[in-house]
Amino acid sequence: MTYETVSSFAQSWGLVYLVILFAGALVYALWPGAQKKFDDAAHIPFKEDR
Repeated sequence: MTYETVSSFAQSWGLVYLVILFAGALVYALWPGAQKKFDDAAHIPFKEDR
């Protein structure tokens, strides 16, 4: 394996990997069941210390 081969493989499949990872994160963030979890996390700074 040469550097050019490894570099070409990493550039092409690395892009595919990052696109899939981004799509997964987007689906996770926009999933309807996750809304309550994100709303609870958004209000953490406003909770009073006890």
